[in-house]
Amino acid sequence: MTEYGRGSGSEPWHPTDPLYGDQGWGGQQQYPQQDQQYGHQEQQYAQQDQSYGQDPYGQAAYGHGQGQAQGYDPQYQQDPQYQQSQYQQHTQQHPQVQGHQGQQQHAQHPQQYVDPAAYGGGYQQGGSGQGYDTPGYPGQQYDPSWETGQASMPYGTTPADPYGGQDPDLYGTPDAYPPPQPPGRRQAPPEPVTDWEAEPEEEERHPFFTGADDSDDGDDDEPADRRSSRGGRDRRGGKGKKKSKNGVACLVVALVLAGGVGGIGYFGYQFWQGQFGASPDYAGDGSGTVTVEIPKDSGGYQIGNILKKAGVVKSVDAFVSAQGKHPKGLSIQAGVYTLKKEMSADSAVALMLSPASQANFVIPEGRRNVWIYGEIDKKLELKAGTTQGVAQAQAKNLGLPDWATGHSNLKDPLEGFLFPASYPVAKGQKPEDVLRKMVARSNAEYAKFELEAKAKELGVESPWQLITIASLVQAEGTSHDDFRKMAEVVYNRLKTNNPQTYGKLEFDSTYNYIKNQSKIDLTLEELRKYDNVYNTYFHKGLPPGPIGNPGAEALRGVVDPTSDGWYYFISLDGKTSQFTKTNAEHQKLVEKFNESRKN
Repeated sequence: MTEYGRGSGSEPWHPTDPLYGDQGWGGQQQYPQQDQQYGHQEQQYAQQDQSYGQDPYGQAAYGHGQGQAQGYDPQYQQDPQYQQSQYQQHTQQHPQVQGHQGQQQHAQHPQQYVDPAAYGGGYQQGGSGQGYDTPGYPGQQYDPSWETGQASMPYGTTPADPYGGQDPDLYGTPDAYPPPQPPGRRQAPPEPVTDWEAEPEEEERHPFFTGADDSDDGDDDEPADRRSSRGGRDRRGGKGKKKSKNGVACLVVALVLAGGVGGIGYFGYQFWQGQFGASPDYAGDGSGTVTVEIPKDSGGYQIGNILKKAGVVKSVDAFVSAQGKHPKGLSIQAGVYTLKKEMSADSAVALMLSPASQANFVIPEGRRNVWIYGEIDKKLELKAGTTQGVAQAQAKNLGLPDWATGHSNLKDPLEGFLFPASYPVAKGQKPEDVLRKMVARSNAEYAKFELEAKAKELGVESPWQLITIASLVQAEGTSHDDFRKMAEVVYNRLKTNNPQTYGKLEFDSTYNYIKNQSKIDLTLEELRKYDNVYNTYFHKGLPPGPIGNPGAEALRGVVDPTSDGWYYFISLDGKTSQFTKTNAEHQKLVEKFNESRKN
C-alpha cells in the first residue's frame, strides 16, 4: 500500500472513486497525467470557485513547450480564455513561486519548494524515473522529503511552473481555506466550535446529586481564547467538583440509610422487649398518695393507662401482667381509689383489691336522698347539709328529663333520680359534679324500660308516676316476686271504685318517708290522723313523687305486674310477704303478726 491508500497497480483511478477529482481542501487529491514523450511532470491545480461552483483551472496541465490541458475530468472543462485569465490572476498573487511560461528554465533556483497539494503529482529527477508514486503510475517512487514539506530537486533541472514565475496567493485572504497538506498529513477537519456555551448541556439533574453549582468557579475568569482552544469548559475541573459533591451526596445518603437501619433496629428492639422482654416497672410499695377514678367497664389496659398517667405504675404492660397473675385481678371495679405513687404493678393490683383503697360510694336500692346527701358530705369532707343545699338550688341544672320537672309539693326534686349504684366520690370533687353523675346514670337506666310507652299501657299519667310506684314497691318488698305482686296491689287500689280501699293506697312507707323514719310498729290511729300530701293513709292516690330510689328489679316488677287480684300484703318475718285479696283475709294475718310481736 502507498501513502495514498491505493495499491500500485497499472489501472488509473476510476472517476467513481471518492478521492477522484476535486474533493475540497479536506480530502483534495490531484491526478496528473505524466507526459511520457517529454518526461515532464504535469502539474494540476484544482480550486473550487465559490462564485461559479467549479474548478477555476479545470485541472489543466502545463508542461515545457506544451500549453494544452491534459488528464482532467470533463465536468471541470471550461473556456480556455477563462482558464488563462484565472492562471494570470493566480501568478500575480504568488510572486514567491518563480517560473516561466512555456519552456523557461529555473537555473537560478537550484531548489524550489513545490506545494504537493497544489501540484498534485511527484517530481522526476532528470528523467531517471525516480519520484513520487502517483496512483496509476507504478514507475514512480515515494519521496520521503514530502514529510518535511520540502521536495527534493537537483540543481540544473527545470520544474514545470504553470504560473510562469508569478505565484498567486490563494491562501492569504482571511476567509480562505488553509494551505493544503501532504497526503501523509491530511486529516479530517475538526468540527468547528464557535462558542463553548453552545455545547449541549448534560441532562439536568438535582444539584445535590450532580455536584452542579449556580456559578462555574474559575470559568468566568479564563480568557475566551483558552476556553475555545479547549473546545469548551474545563471538563477535568468540572468533573472534579462533581465527584467531590457526589461524594458528599453519597455520604449523606449513607447516613440517612444508616439512620433508617438504626431506627428499624430500635423499634425492633422495642417490639422484642414488648413481646419477650420484661416490662418497665417500679419496685416497692410507693410513697405519697394519689386519687384515681376508674370509669365503668374499664379493661386492664384502660386501667393501666390511667394509673401510668397518674404516676402510680411505670408501664401499662407491667400492670396488665400483674393483673393477670393475681387470682382476683380481673374483679377490679369502677370507682375511685386512693393509691400511692411509683408503686410496683403487683402492689398496685393488691391495693386496688383492698377495701382500704376504694373510695367508691355505693347507693343501696331504696335509699332516700337525705341519706345519700349526708354520705356525700362525708366523702367530700364537707359541712353537713352542703350537698342537700346544692341539690335544692341546682336541681334544674343537673340533667333531669323533662317529664321529671315541674311537679309541685315535692319534698325533694331529685328523689328517685340518684340511681342505686357505685360512684367515685373522693375529696376534691364538687357536690354538683357527683349529683350530675348520679342523675345521668338514672336517665340511662330508666331509658331501658321505655317508661313512656309503659305508662300508657298500664293506665298511668307519665313515667314520673311509674318511678313513684317503683319507689313504693322497693320500700315495701324484698324480692322480685314481691315487687310484681305489690305493683298489682298499687294498680288495683288506685282504682277509685275498688270495693276494698276506695282509692287509698295506705302504705306505711309513705308515712315513714315524710317522717324520715323506718318504723314498722305503727297504729292506724296515728297513720290516719297525720295530714300530709305524702301520707297515703290520709290522701287518696299516689304521693307527689318518689319516696326513695328504686332499683332495676323494682322497675321490672312495676312494668310487668301480676294480675291475680291482690289488694293486701303483710310481712310476718320482715323477709317475706304474704298477699290476700280481701280485707278479712288480711286482718287474720295482722292478728298473727301482732301475736308474734307480743311473744
